[in-house]
Amino acid sequence: MTQFCCFRIIVFAAGLMGGAGVILAAVAAHKTGGTLLLSASSMLLFHAPAALLAVLLADRQIIRPRLGLATASCFAAGAILFSVDLTVRQFLDHHLFPRAAPSGGTLMILGWFLLAIAAIWPRAASRSEQSGS
Repeated sequence: MTQFCCFRIIVFAAGLMGGAGVILAAVAAHKTGGTLLLSASSMLLFHAPAALLAVLLADRQIIRPRLGLATASCFAAGAILFSVDLTVRQFLDHHLFPRAAPSGGTLMILGWFLLAIAAIWPRAASRSEQSGS
């Protein structure tokens, strides 16, 4: 799979995350005791733009593309896993699977640390930069 295709998948996922985040916020506003839905909504709405930003930084080669893709993937996968687990718990009163939400949270944290590493790890200079052109 090409890097461009991976970027498009992340952008698609971020769009779904944003839409789902708004839906969960609306449902939480109308459901008594919907605090888990608010947390799920927040994680989706915070990490959708973060995933888009990581893809943009990688595409513009401001950060290493593979590291940017890994960052965006952690944001998307982590937020989705976390939010689906909380939503299942809210409506069905059980977990998606044991430790699903903490696993999603760990992925989101890893994504932020990868972004920090990407910011300080210089990308390789292109040939035109090396020749002074």
